[in-house]
Amino acid sequence: MGLRWCRLFAAALTAILFLPFDAFSASEQAPNYTFMHNATSAPSVSYYDYIIVGGGTAGCPLAATLSQNYSVLLLERGGSPYGNPNITNLSTFGAALSDISLTSPSQRFISEDGVINARGRVLGGGSCLNAGFYTRASTDYVRQVGWDPRLVKESYEWVEKTVAFEPRLGEWQSAVRDGLVEIGVVPYNGFTYDHLYGTKVGGTIFDRDGRRHTSADLLQYANPTGLTVLLHASVHRILFRTRGRPRPMAHGVVYRDALGVRHRAYINRGSKNEIIVSAGALGSPQILMLSGVGPADELKAHNISVVLEQPMVGQGMSDNPMNAVFIPSPVPVEVSLIEVVGITHFGAYIEAASGENFAGGSPSHSSMFSPKIANNAEQLMENNDETAAAFRGGFILEKIMGPISTGHLELRTRDPNDNPSVTFNYFKESQDLERCVQGISTIEKIIESKAFSEFRYDTLPFPALLNMTANSPINLLPKHANASTSLEQYCKDTVMTIWHYHGGCQLGRVVDHDYKVIGIDALRIIDGSTFNYSPGTNPQATVMMLGRYMGVRILRERLSNEESR
Repeated sequence: MGLRWCRLFAAALTAILFLPFDAFSASEQAPNYTFMHNATSAPSVSYYDYIIVGGGTAGCPLAATLSQNYSVLLLERGGSPYGNPNITNLSTFGAALSDISLTSPSQRFISEDGVINARGRVLGGGSCLNAGFYTRASTDYVRQVGWDPRLVKESYEWVEKTVAFEPRLGEWQSAVRDGLVEIGVVPYNGFTYDHLYGTKVGGTIFDRDGRRHTSADLLQYANPTGLTVLLHASVHRILFRTRGRPRPMAHGVVYRDALGVRHRAYINRGSKNEIIVSAGALGSPQILMLSGVGPADELKAHNISVVLEQPMVGQGMSDNPMNAVFIPSPVPVEVSLIEVVGITHFGAYIEAASGENFAGGSPSHSSMFSPKIANNAEQLMENNDETAAAFRGGFILEKIMGPISTGHLELRTRDPNDNPSVTFNYFKESQDLERCVQGISTIEKIIESKAFSEFRYDTLPFPALLNMTANSPINLLPKHANASTSLEQYCKDTVMTIWHYHGGCQLGRVVDHDYKVIGIDALRIIDGSTFNYSPGTNPQATVMMLGRYMGVRILRERLSNEESR
């Protein structure tokens, strides 16, 4: 029984994460973005008021906002999300994440910790690849960062008009919700985007037709005469003026198109024009270092001329550890992504996802964690009776708030298309591990609750469920025989990512509270690399908000300065 369920778990977890939502047929029609072009059509030299490096979750709303009054160049190393059903359709969630080809919108990387992860390589960034959960940061987070609460609220609402929706809760998600309330994760706050202690239903970026809405959709608010978006434009370095200046000044970028042709783009002369890096938690520190801003010894080791020694670039890297428990169900369940969350006082978030009748799916195309999972799934597909039962169920996961544990990022090569080396040091700090243990214990209580009783086998006690997970190849870490009996070891053995990594260009260390790079003129960083902690239960809402928020702030500051002259 134990070995059989372990094999079934591996196949079922793979299938659940690749949810075949056959009920939906989402439209893939692209908006009429007349400002979007392939970089091969770009001139060899061009000039703009703002150059934004990275058309991801923050870069798109930032570009749309700044284009209202100024000329903006948005450089995205990937392609368009439109017309790609693996991005647009709920029915193929996960397929893009499993695609490891050079043209994939997802670029896989493996941290030095042995956890398989992914970064966006597409206009819209991570919002094109994730499970769609939408929720705001807490009011405490907003206050600690020093943001203007009124503008934060307005910026969230601007984003939500286009990309956020209320999900339709099915029986599995309802059972998890009711189980959370039953075991004391209270109060029940209903449907809300707000970050509130207790249990709530959050938002989703999938609409009622199963169509994903991403930060790229926010470009519809751009001034089409003020914005140029170049796809497949890989930025190799930022150019600085240093001669005769007390401090370096960013004034241009070098990028290459899909054919490898080199282009230069410069900001127009003007005291307020800037280059803004929004390349994400891996890309932004990587671009800074490739441009000569970072730890001097590391830069010299790669024969990169030091423009500014900044030892904190690449430091403070964190990834919220996720641990999941798979629960086979004796009855069919609906297909669902993350919709319900329990926000606990001890510092963990409890969420769930489910699937139904995955025997008809294609898990062989879907391994997000390890090719071994897909191989196991293919073998099980040969036994339809057993597989059909195995693919009924879902998993409940816990994610650590923060986290406290941090690591670092280093260059591997001087090619910006190569992944840097990143270490997250999962559970290095004991408090993170303690939170995981409490989170797993909370999952056990939910499974044993009356509200969840319809979806559990009484013949499969909780240790058996843990054993299924612990013996599945969900990461590259060595396994331990006592993982199912020691929750501490279970947390370490089964750690996965939930793609909420951040840091590398942190606020107060690399950038100031205006997101200007400390020690350099005309250069800002606006994205998740500036976060000291991951906001909310999912950061994508806040990253999109930050793009809009800082765009509005920049416009207001320039307008105020111009009026005061």
